[in-house]
Amino acid sequence: MTVGRNPRRAVLAAVAATVLCSTAAAADGGADLLDLSIEQLAELKVTSVSKSPEKLSETASAIQVVTADEIERSGAMDLPEALRLASNLQVARANSHDWAITARGFDGALLGNGSAADKMLVLIDGRSVYTPLFAGVFWDVQNVDLADIDHIEVVSGPGGTLWGSNAVNGVINVVTRPAADTQGLRVSGAYGNFLENAASLRYGGSVGDAHFRVYGQRLERGQTKVFGTDARDAWRIGQGGFRLDLAPSDDDVVTLQGDAYDGTEGTTSTSDVAGHNVLGRWTRTLSPGASWTLQAYFDHTDRRLAPSGFRDRVDAFDVDFEERLAPARRLSLVWGAGYRSLEDDTQGSASLSFDPASRVMALASAFLQSDFALIPERLRLTAGSKVEHNDFTGLEVQPRVQVSWTPTGARTVWAAVTRAVRSPSRIDVDEITPSLETLEDFESESVVAYELGYRGRPTSAVAYSVSAFFNRYDDLRSIDLNLSSPPALTLANNQAATTWGIELAGDVQLGARWRLRGGYSYLHERIEARSPLVVPGSAEFEALDPRQQLVLHSMLDVLGNLKVDATVRYVDALPDIAQIPSHFDLDLRVAWTADRWEAALVGRNLLRPSHLEFSAAAIPRNVLGTFTWRL
Repeated sequence: MTVGRNPRRAVLAAVAATVLCSTAAAADGGADLLDLSIEQLAELKVTSVSKSPEKLSETASAIQVVTADEIERSGAMDLPEALRLASNLQVARANSHDWAITARGFDGALLGNGSAADKMLVLIDGRSVYTPLFAGVFWDVQNVDLADIDHIEVVSGPGGTLWGSNAVNGVINVVTRPAADTQGLRVSGAYGNFLENAASLRYGGSVGDAHFRVYGQRLERGQTKVFGTDARDAWRIGQGGFRLDLAPSDDDVVTLQGDAYDGTEGTTSTSDVAGHNVLGRWTRTLSPGASWTLQAYFDHTDRRLAPSGFRDRVDAFDVDFEERLAPARRLSLVWGAGYRSLEDDTQGSASLSFDPASRVMALASAFLQSDFALIPERLRLTAGSKVEHNDFTGLEVQPRVQVSWTPTGARTVWAAVTRAVRSPSRIDVDEITPSLETLEDFESESVVAYELGYRGRPTSAVAYSVSAFFNRYDDLRSIDLNLSSPPALTLANNQAATTWGIELAGDVQLGARWRLRGGYSYLHERIEARSPLVVPGSAEFEALDPRQQLVLHSMLDVLGNLKVDATVRYVDALPDIAQIPSHFDLDLRVAWTADRWEAALVGRNLLRPSHLEFSAAAIPRNVLGTFTWRL
């Protein structure tokens, strides 16, 4: 019997696990507090919404924060698995190494190395991991050491006013810990029945006032099955890196960090991935309400795909300057300018190539956003815009107007109207495949988004948020029939869409030892063809999204050093063309901690032997043991 046919049994199993754990906790006297209380979480400073530090409880946005403690207690092995904890994201595994991740829809069809999702901006310590090949993210090579993550900020809704193109449906901002917070030696390892093995080594130290850390890690995962046959998609990757933080004066902080990785992953044969990056950032505080930041990074990626022989190498150089000012008592400003150079060099194959094979693309931008207190500490008006120039469509303007009301420090209401764009990528303009043509005049996709939200904390033990949205998309990518002889397909801009939905998220502290967090989202999508030449299935190429999702994460401290955690997820069925049914998942983690070590048993996808999430690859049940030692 599959869980998809008996969801009631899945829910009962998950509830039973939680109740059993809570009963055990109640029977034990004396408790250790969880790492962060609800009140402490409310005071957490986030920067993704306004590019200025602000309290999470007063943030006028549909933002969720995944903390380091929540990531550790979930048993996640890589970044995409950690992102499952954000209920405002759709996160689906396509096979052993590829993922489909988005917010508020448009999780595009499966490509050779992941989903065609291209409307989320993803940052790791301020470095964009966007690829110009298809304007999305290759999640298989975003292998941040999870133990180094301080928190992850997930904003659902447009962020183009501050962050620019491709922040159409949201922003994921991964923030790692300062080197001073990762001192000493840390060794960890994991082994699982899905051939999921991991090892990590990190050392942090200091020289005078400078703090540093270096790390190395390796992760490998076994192959999935497609219709009962081995998919030959096993994956293994190694990565190392460093971070150096120093404060040459009381007002200055300088960071230098970098990573390098190399790995192989299966398709019908073996493909190779490699890359390296280095980033520098200098922040100077001018006064309590004013500061500036100068950041620059270089990022090199190299992908060689077998058996086709296609290869893509990208060199990205980016420099940004931002300044935060408080020119008047009620007025604060943030402005900035940036320049990015992308050199994309491809080696074509019989099935896929690009013309021209190499391109150098430039992106210049500037933004300004003002925040005016109509009523100090109560009513705010925020307005701003980003102006960008890219090589494909020229000038793009992305404005935003927002009003927020904070009657008390525990309640915030906001409403906003935003325009954002997804600028063309190489796959839209330069791709050459059999029976498919592209257009040089491909336009930017655009959205006008209307949002209304509320964030509240009625007691010190309860916090929640609710947001509603209505989006109108124009000039969406379409697959059209070309009436030339012989007939061919053409990528064009002949689709439009409307989406609306609601997102709920909450945190509840049930005593000193038990905390529940989670959320629910509902999404309605309607994609329309604007030309009779648009072929059937074009809409599904752009959007394979569930209508409903539910996430519940229980964190429980039992019997002193024993921790028991459970995560329940429900994901609605994908559109009929994908043939992916709805499913429940249950993950469990039981960990025993001591002063310097921790041992844990983690079970994932426990409700059935395997299930489908985004493709024909069956994701198996997995049980693994982990061990961590610190000195």
